[in-house]
Amino acid sequence: MAERLGIVGLPNSGKSSLFNALTGGSAAVASHPFTTTENSVGMARVPDERVERLSEMSKSKKSVHATVEFSDLAGLVAGSSTGEGLGNRFLGGIREVDAILLVLRAFESDEAPPANDPPDPMADLAVLELELVLADAASVESHLYKRRKAAKGVKPDPDAARDVAALEKAAAVLDAGTPIYRSGLNAEVMEGLASSFLLTAKPVLAVVNLGDDQLGDAESLVAPVKAELGETAQVLAACVQLEAESAALDPESRIELLEGLGLGDGALPRVARAAFDLLGRRTFLTTGEMESRAWTFRAGAKAPECGGVIHSDLQRGFIRADIIAFEELIEIGSWSKARELGKVRSEGKDYEVKDGDVLEIRFNV
Repeated sequence: MAERLGIVGLPNSGKSSLFNALTGGSAAVASHPFTTTENSVGMARVPDERVERLSEMSKSKKSVHATVEFSDLAGLVAGSSTGEGLGNRFLGGIREVDAILLVLRAFESDEAPPANDPPDPMADLAVLELELVLADAASVESHLYKRRKAAKGVKPDPDAARDVAALEKAAAVLDAGTPIYRSGLNAEVMEGLASSFLLTAKPVLAVVNLGDDQLGDAESLVAPVKAELGETAQVLAACVQLEAESAALDPESRIELLEGLGLGDGALPRVARAAFDLLGRRTFLTTGEMESRAWTFRAGAKAPECGGVIHSDLQRGFIRADIIAFEELIEIGSWSKARELGKVRSEGKDYEVKDGDVLEIRFNV
């Protein structure tokens, strides 16, 4: 699966620091604008307690968690849609990702450029969305011209009329300054927009970047953004600088630091999990003496396709899948005992795998 989430923000919002903290990457971080001129790509581990519990149950030698791919995109500024700053490079990068993580700055900084002061997450959100809306409005205008011609040609494209209707609805939404992901357009219209690859049609996650002195006020600082985005996007709070510093420590020191600050596991696991879910990913599990592992699959996948995630031979020669839900397996205490009790069921090629299913694939090639 190649789905990728692009991290987007104004200069000095902390997006590269968040990328580094999540992925262990080394994207350049500096106080001047446009430190990020090339897109960086990295993988972030998605912590999953179920993997560790299965490892403990099976006495596995290794635990392997799922991952999610992030891209640190070149910075966006007001005017990016018309080429200001690194606008063209930014827009090219964001077209290549499947979902967007908006980093909104709330922390005070002596190093940040005056244009970004005073910090205001709502102002950041307005600039980011406006630039994406303007870029999409220009794109829709171009696509409308082409699809109208295709609908009226000598050999009319049978899908062109549908696409024109969808694009006209999108144009009205964008002209009102509203991103498509906040528009409430129905599934049929969204299908008609799919070939236009609009930036604001991508799903969105927002992270409000706090200073360490603002952690006690996190809820009130995040509230306006949550109210603005409503049900259209998940909003999380994080002190990215603190998360980046803790991510550089050994696991024991990291736990000690975060727990000492009353932050539990920190924000990174929540961000990684939210990104994973936003991309429509789900997890099935395998367990044994060698390893317990989380495998990624697309929501709605059938058992043979999930077998193919492990190895193509398992999909090609699929016979059946032996399955039990994670919670039931843990309660019983072992795979062998679950099988003895008749709790492991066999499913065929039409079974739709659920998040948290523990699988053994039977195959023959």
